[in-house]
Amino acid sequence: MAGQGGLPMKVLLISTCERSGGGAIAAHRLMDALNKNGVEARMIVRDKQSDDPAVVKVGNKLPKLMERLTVLPRCSFRRSRLWQVDIANTGIDITRTAAFEEADVIHLHWVNQGMISLDGMGKIMSSGKRVVWTLHDEWPYLGVCHYRAGCEERLCQNCPLLYGSLPFIVRAHKQALFHRWHPTFVGCSQWITDEARRVMPRLQVVHINNCIPSSLFHPTDMQQARKALSLPQDKRLLLFCSQKVTDERKGIAFLTEALQQLYRDDLHLAIVGKNAEKIPLPDGIEATCFGSVGEQMMPALYNAADVFLTPSLQDNLPNTIAEAMSCGTPCVGFNVGGIPEMIDHKENGYVARYRDAADLAEGILYVLGHDLREAARLKAAEAYDETRIAQQYIQLYTQSEYPEYSE
Repeated sequence: MAGQGGLPMKVLLISTCERSGGGAIAAHRLMDALNKNGVEARMIVRDKQSDDPAVVKVGNKLPKLMERLTVLPRCSFRRSRLWQVDIANTGIDITRTAAFEEADVIHLHWVNQGMISLDGMGKIMSSGKRVVWTLHDEWPYLGVCHYRAGCEERLCQNCPLLYGSLPFIVRAHKQALFHRWHPTFVGCSQWITDEARRVMPRLQVVHINNCIPSSLFHPTDMQQARKALSLPQDKRLLLFCSQKVTDERKGIAFLTEALQQLYRDDLHLAIVGKNAEKIPLPDGIEATCFGSVGEQMMPALYNAADVFLTPSLQDNLPNTIAEAMSCGTPCVGFNVGGIPEMIDHKENGYVARYRDAADLAEGILYVLGHDLREAARLKAAEAYDETRIAQQYIQLYTQSEYPEYSE
C-alpha cells in the first residue's frame, strides 16, 4: 500500500512516551527499522524525550491527572492500585494533527495514562485508515488491568482492582469498537497472541517479535566493559534491571530469596533501575547500584555480566532479555508469559519453575557452570533482527484485506 500519488507508505506510531517503558522503546526501535526499510515512519507521543525530528509531541498531562482523579475513589484510596489500572475516560485527540492526516497506517502501541481515550480510539478506527495495535500488555483486550495474573473474571464484572461496574463498561466499550472497526492486533510474544485470540476469536491477531538494534546491542569484551563500569574483574557478575526495581511484579523478593541460597563468595550483583539501593541483600552478596541509566549504557552492562536475571512474575516479551541475549549474555527467568519463548531451557539460559526461588538459584548455578554465550547470541540474532521484523510489519500493513467480523 502506498500513499496518494504513489508516494511511499506513511506509518504513524502512537505511544504515550517516546523512550520510557518497554512498549515505548519497542515502538521507537520499530520506527527506526521501518525507516531503514523504505517506509516513511513517524511517531506521535505525549512525552517527548529526545530531539528526534521524526517524533512529534502532542498534548499535555492534564488528561492523565483527570483519569487518576476518577480512578482514585474506585480503588478504595489504595495507592498501590492507582497505577495498576487505566480506564481511558479522557485523552488527547491526535486525529486533528497533520501527522495523523498524512498517515496511511495508524499503529498503536502503549497508549495509556491519558494518551488515548476510548472515544479517541473510536475516532481513530472510524477514520478509514488501516489500524494496527501492538500488544505490549493485556490492557487492550481486558477491562482496566494490564495483566490478568491469577484473575479468573472473564467479563470484568467483579474486578479485584476497582469497585463498581466501570471495568465491565470499559471492556464492553473496547470490544464494541473492535467488532465494528476490525483493527489488527500484533502480539509481541506467542503467549499474548494466544491469549488475545482466545478473548477475541473473530478478530485478526498475529505474532511479530520486537526488534533489537544490533548496532547497539552486540558482544564486546567482558573485561573492558567491567573496567569501564568500575565492576570487579574477579567475580561472577549477576545483572538485574527494572524501570522500578521495587515493583513487586518484577520479582525482586524471589531474587533476594534465591541469592540467600547461593553460598558463594565469588558473586557480585549489578542492579539497574529506580530505587536500586533499596533492595535488601543477603549477607555476603556485594552489589553495585547504578540507578536509572540510559539506553547507551546498557550494552556495557550486559557485556560485563555472566548472567542476566529476570525473575518477573508477569511479563510479555521483555526487551531486556532480547538485549542481553543480543550481547551474548545468557538469561535466567521464570516460566511465565513470553519468557520461555525467549529462553531455550539449558540451551541459551535457564527457565525456572514459576515463583520458585530455589529453582531460580539452581538456574543461576547452571548458567554459571556452562558456556551458553554464543547460543544466546545466535538465538537473539535470528529472533529479533531489525530487517526481518520490519518486513513482517510491512507485509501486515500492505495486506489487501482484513478478515471480516460476523455475528
